[in-house]
Amino acid sequence: MEELHQPVLLSEVLEVLQPKPGESYLDLTAGYAGHASEVLDVTRNYKDAVLVDRDQNAVEVLEERFVSKPIRIVKADFYDAVLQEIECGNTFDMILMDFGVSSPQLDRAERGFSFAKDGPLDMRMDRTQELDAGVIINKWGEQRIVSILEKYGEEKSGFAKMIAREIVHGRPWQSTKQLGEALAKYGGGGRVHPATRTFQAIRIAVNNELELIAWTLPLVLKVLRPGGRVAAITFHSLEDRLVKDWLKAETTKGEESELVLLTKKPITAGDQELFINPRARSAKLRAARKRSDDSLSFVR
Repeated sequence: MEELHQPVLLSEVLEVLQPKPGESYLDLTAGYAGHASEVLDVTRNYKDAVLVDRDQNAVEVLEERFVSKPIRIVKADFYDAVLQEIECGNTFDMILMDFGVSSPQLDRAERGFSFAKDGPLDMRMDRTQELDAGVIINKWGEQRIVSILEKYGEEKSGFAKMIAREIVHGRPWQSTKQLGEALAKYGGGGRVHPATRTFQAIRIAVNNELELIAWTLPLVLKVLRPGGRVAAITFHSLEDRLVKDWLKAETTKGEESELVLLTKKPITAGDQELFINPRARSAKLRAARKRSDDSLSFVR
């Protein structure tokens, strides 16, 4: 099968999860199984593995890739997936959450995630939902757009207002490239394209990304076994702050803490990986282990 996605921080994920033969595995953002296939090569426990993704394209690839294995593949966002596992009373030795947009989503123009490609104003990870980028760009009010640019794009208020005004006054917008080219004039010659944060903000709003992370993290402990390991990969400061704050809250309760950190600081990609996969430059990995009777220590 064609390799559709280069998993980031693969060796580092394996180091913190420390998979062992027979262990169970929950991948809440399985994508194209870049991480999952390596973990399952070690555990060989397919019947106790659950691979989750909200993108139908990814689900179809997972089903094809593991067609001969008794793996449970679930089409859902990670919040709904965790709720399902809690309801069923399932727990796991390892849980992985790889947040953010996947390379196939970015690379395929028809998905509408990138202003570098001429595609529709879509950006939906789950293409069955009604809200897409076109609704936000062509129908939302100016102040509402300012709000998501500030909150999800981390733009300064004045710049957010300029961008929102450009969007509202330039309607109707037909494609990602058209919008990207219109926003290019707001650049100051810097390395980052002025549309980058706008597209990030719209994508986060379309997919309700930060809210889903905030709702999911407090539930993870309910599906993690004693001694189990949980790892999260984030790609921008908003995601990382949520994970960092959750881990801090769960590991600083003294004797009542259920988690112990496995990463003193976030793990980032090395030079070799960055050369092969430049998109890994913003990735950060944090991990923890649920307390059990054995002694616990930092991995890094």
